[in-house]
Formats: sequence, structure tokens, C-alpha cells
Amino acid sequence: MLPVTTPNSWTQGIGLPSRLFPSGLFGDAFEGVELYEEDDAFVLTVDVPGFERDEMTVTWDDGRLNVAAEHVDESLGREKTFHRSFRFPKDIEVDDVSASYRNGVLEVTLPIPADATTRGTRIEIEG
Repeated sequence: MLPVTTPNSWTQGIGLPSRLFPSGLFGDAFEGVELYEEDDAFVLTVDVPGFERDEMTVTWDDGRLNVAAEHVDESLGREKTFHRSFRFPKDIEVDDVSASYRNGVLEVTLPIPADATTRGTRIEIEG
């Protein structure tokens, strides 16, 4: 059974719980990631402990937000990498996107234009 949570404004309109997939269903793809809509902006938080701010890159490319990080520990001969990509259901004010990194958590704020509408087409499920 899916956990019961209060739907946010993004999931409320489609009648889905805010946590659609239980932990472990798709490995750790959704673990440590939270996306919500607040004050006319999407807010994405991603847990990326063990990296320094200058080891991270956040880019916007053709409607997709890419988060990447790479840390090389030469003394141990280890390399640690992280990469996630996110698409959004509405247009974004790309010039006003901001990001901050504190205590291992990256927070990206993506403003939504006032006239933005939800993209995509709902498909009915038969059965």
C-alpha cells in the first residue's frame, strides 16, 4: 500500500499521492529527491552528501534540468560521481532559476511563468 501524504498543488490536480513509488521499487532513483510546487515555482531538493559546491554542475538543456557531481579522492584512488536529470510539466523561467548547496542538500528553485499551463495529455486507462 502506498503511504498516505497530503498532495501538493502539482499532484493534487491529477489525483495521485505525492509519493507515487514506494522505496526500493526503482532502486534508489527517487531516494533523496523531493519536488514540490510553491509560490509559483518548482522547488527541487536533492541529497548529494560528500561533494563540495565547486564539484557540482547544474544545467538547463532543452526542457531538462541536469544535476551532476564528481569527486576524485586521489589519496584513495577513488572517484565518486552523481547524475540525475529532471523534466518538468510546465515551462520554466530559465533566466531566473537559482540553486544553493548547504549541508549536502542541493536546492534548485525554478520559477514558473504566470501564463504557464501543464504540458502533456492525460491518457485514460482502461480495465
